[in-house]
Amino acid sequence: MSYLAAGEIVPDFTLQDQHNSPVKLSNLLQQGQVLVYFYPKAMTPGCTVQACALRDVKADLTAKGITIIGISTDAPAKLAKFTQRDELNFTLLSDEDHKVADTFGVWGEKKFMGKVYDGLHRISFLINQDSTVAKVFDNFKTKDHHQVVLDYLS
Repeated sequence: MSYLAAGEIVPDFTLQDQHNSPVKLSNLLQQGQVLVYFYPKAMTPGCTVQACALRDVKADLTAKGITIIGISTDAPAKLAKFTQRDELNFTLLSDEDHKVADTFGVWGEKKFMGKVYDGLHRISFLINQDSTVAKVFDNFKTKDHHQVVLDYLS
């Protein structure tokens, strides 16, 4: 699997959010950097830990001019339930056909309990206002993802 690297351009995209409203990356980038984090499945244990930790440090990231965006292949209705259940304070986007995940290079073969299947890899990208990748976060645990990002920014 080969995903976007630091310095590469992220093609603009538009996806539906948890309210079924379109969100365009280029519009978000006008406000500052964007942390795009891909996660496999809403409301699962690991994804919940990761999302709640980001929720809890959102003010710190916002103070640094960073917008958080979570992307999974879940439908907007499931993202809405996830947002409500865990009081998430940032936008989740639905990439049901995994076209954006393909663009980032994070859709591919996975293995779990001896089973091989295609799915979304847990990788995050910090994107600069000029649409270039500033940093790829690909080595973290769900419980410390937020701290890895904060440490990089410090």
